[in-house]
Amino acid sequence: MRIGSSIGLIAVGLVLALAVDDIISGVDLALVGWILAAVGVVGLVVSLSLMRRSRPAVEQPVVREQRVVREPTLHEQPVVREEYPQQRVERREQY
Repeated sequence: MRIGSSIGLIAVGLVLALAVDDIISGVDLALVGWILAAVGVVGLVVSLSLMRRSRPAVEQPVVREQRVVREPTLHEQPVVREEYPQQRVERREQY
């Protein structure tokens, strides 16, 4: 019995127990309604407990993404700066 059928039994049982005033010889509809409602409640509790048992609360493992290193494309080539020379260069103008 699933959750939907349990809720359906509760609804039908409460309608029979509280809203129907018909008299059928040998059948007490109010009692049948209360029995259906009780069976629906028991079924709902059992369904919820089985659902909880089938899905235990377990921590999910941490997924770490690896860094992808790729070569730069034609448009992404790095700008190369010319560094100053290590030695000092002197310029002398001749007159």
